[in-house]
Amino acid sequence: MVAQMNSTQPEQTHKTINVIIVEDYKLTRIGIRSYFNKHEKIKIVGEAENAEKGVALIKEMRPDVVLMDLGLPGMNGIDATQAVKSFDENIKIVILTSHDREEEVIAALGSGANAYCLKDIDPTKLSEAIETVYQGGAWLDPTIASVALKLNPGAQTAPPKPDKKESNKSQLTEREMEVLRLLVEGKSNTEIANDLVVSVHTAKAHVCNILQKLYVNDRVQAAVKAIREGLV
Repeated sequence: MVAQMNSTQPEQTHKTINVIIVEDYKLTRIGIRSYFNKHEKIKIVGEAENAEKGVALIKEMRPDVVLMDLGLPGMNGIDATQAVKSFDENIKIVILTSHDREEEVIAALGSGANAYCLKDIDPTKLSEAIETVYQGGAWLDPTIASVALKLNPGAQTAPPKPDKKESNKSQLTEREMEVLRLLVEGKSNTEIANDLVVSVHTAKAHVCNILQKLYVNDRVQAAVKAIREGLV
């Protein structure tokens, strides 16, 4: 299951979400466009088969969201994402990866994009991911989170040390640590509330506190930091 990761930022107001696809496989682009041709809120306004053309098209059209393939020929999706963010941080980037290989997971987590999805994602879930990032939220495929945890197998068993990791961990309450673990698993605020038997409002409040204490802007960054520093 791909889990939605909502943000506390207010929703955008206009209805149509303009999307550009940057993907080198024509059949994949056709499939994505075909699905969204029937979508009420999401409109594909352009596509490119490589990063260079994609960045130029994005700079010209300024879409709301970009579906960015990670493994593009020439300039890769990570470099393209950074290029887009350098001229317009408000454009949301959804990274699409073909595999859950370790090197791709590391690259995806470090890209600074707004969402990370495997290409076998259900189209309806991809729609939710696009709408979520458009509204100011973030989306992390649980498969990517689970692979990242495997890359740091000592995260849950390492002995305490008086380092940056322990400093960050000490700022979080016991309940916030529980919420952080669930957040890393890719669970939504509603799922966190259900697991901890608290209200959704309380779950959101815990998430906000975690973001502030870890000095991150969104849930994906919090999950990445938790994994990298072994906080969970």
